Amino acid sequence: MCVAAETLLADLLKQITPERSLGILYLLGIVIVASVWGLWLGMATAMISTLAFDYFLIPPIGSLTLDKAEDWTVFAIFIAVTLLAGSISKLARSLAAEADAREEADLSAELARILLHAPDLSTAQPAAARHLAEALELTSAAIKLGPLPDDEHRVAFPLHGDGVRIGALLVPPDLPRPTQRRLRDRVVPSMEVLLQAARERQRVADEQAALRRLATLVAHGAPPSEIFGAVAREVGQILPAPHAAVIRYEPDDVTAIMVGTWKTAMTPLGSRWPLEKGSPAEAVARTKAPSRVDGIQATVGTGRLLTTLREMGITSAIGCPVTVGGRVWGAVIAASTSTPLPQDTEKRLLDFTDLLVAAIANAEDRGKLQASRARVVAAADATRRFIERDLHDGTQQRLVSLMLHLRAVESTLPAELAEFRGLLSHTTQTLDEALEDLRGIARGLLPALLSRAGIEPALRALARCSTVPVELDLRTGELAEHLEVTVYRIVAEALTNAAQHADASVVHVDLAADETTARLSIRDDGRGGADPDRGRGLIGIRDRVEALGGRLEIASPAGGGTSLLVEIPIAGDR
Repeated sequence: MCVAAETLLADLLKQITPERSLGILYLLGIVIVASVWGLWLGMATAMISTLAFDYFLIPPIGSLTLDKAEDWTVFAIFIAVTLLAGSISKLARSLAAEADAREEADLSAELARILLHAPDLSTAQPAAARHLAEALELTSAAIKLGPLPDDEHRVAFPLHGDGVRIGALLVPPDLPRPTQRRLRDRVVPSMEVLLQAARERQRVADEQAALRRLATLVAHGAPPSEIFGAVAREVGQILPAPHAAVIRYEPDDVTAIMVGTWKTAMTPLGSRWPLEKGSPAEAVARTKAPSRVDGIQATVGTGRLLTTLREMGITSAIGCPVTVGGRVWGAVIAASTSTPLPQDTEKRLLDFTDLLVAAIANAEDRGKLQASRARVVAAADATRRFIERDLHDGTQQRLVSLMLHLRAVESTLPAELAEFRGLLSHTTQTLDEALEDLRGIARGLLPALLSRAGIEPALRALARCSTVPVELDLRTGELAEHLEVTVYRIVAEALTNAAQHADASVVHVDLAADETTARLSIRDDGRGGADPDRGRGLIGIRDRVEALGGRLEIASPAGGGTSLLVEIPIAGDR
């Protein structure tokens, strides 16, 4: 068609232009064809153009003779121009493709820097969209993850990850077709790869942060109940799963108790549930391995647990065992209300169960240590009580009897034995002082008043004996004996420290107790500067408090007095 058009135009121009100069028209067509459609089509065009030029423009007109040197010269020129135009076109296309590739690489590199280096993917999306708009000279662009509302003013290019739509790239609707093609063919695939990498990086970072938070709780000796709840919360947020729980299997092997929950209002903390066949808890207990249960809504079980799971809208769930000391202690459960959880969920849950195993083992070890320390303290108190009783009922009574007998003898001596009477009087006085020392020792071991009347009278008696004025605020009721002994020891030690080291003018002692906790506060206005890690007194107080599972806080700034705050659990001890 191109050669025909050139021939028609040449036929019109040959009236005013030398015929042989019209070959330029064919050269122009050859250049266009070779440049646009490639070298081979250009060569074919050159051959056809030579034949047309010979037939229509080289005399004799209307005859085709290829035996003249002029014909071959024209053919050689056409072929040379074809080769030159094709090579130049190929080089130009190569340079253009290289420039496009470099531009795409620069765009991808900058998007990768924005998406992969940002601390949070949600903050990186607007920055990536702005850069994309600037690079492609768009009036606006937005990257949205998750479901999108209808938008008549923007065109959405879907973004997929692992075969699932994860969001869309939103651009203005009136873009040129080349820009739309570039977005669809090059930008969107690159964006999907980067978003998938960024989401994976974010997932790993979030998971590692969650594990670090849990490891910190374990390392700091947080109560197991706090760790159980934290594990359920972190599992629910990281997976993400609409519902998550930590369960403990009861010794009867047919019941589980909720010890940690996340968004599970229908299965509250502390509730007990039967291990029904078809439930993830039962599958873990039976297989002692990670178990996945899908199609919960289609199960036919009518038990309380399965019925509750269906009412919660749960469609599938995964459980991983928590194995402590070779036995399945419990499980971590994650549940979905829509699509099944990802295939790597079981592996990811194992990292959390490992921390649970460490927390439970630590708690058991701490419990054993605490029980051992409590037994040591109780044994020491019992020994003191035994010694005090022996001193009071045995040695002290004998010495009192001996002193009274000596005084009776002294009163019966005649006047002429005045020297002997004086010696006997000095002996009874010394014996009386020894008795007072003995009473002090007995009070230091364990005051009889504490055993007879309880903590409040004993503390009031202790305050009266203190060399530093003491203000008491006591609201306790009846406490277990070992708690009363501990409180008495702490107050006695604090008053001794205030008198001997603090140079205090007053000491405030507040003691209160409710159903779960005894709280003791001791404050003085002395010089402060007490070191909790030095001195047998404060160390002894800490040991007693911790032996009962309590908590001690000591504040003693220089010049600001000393404050002790003690909290001891008393649930079940009253």
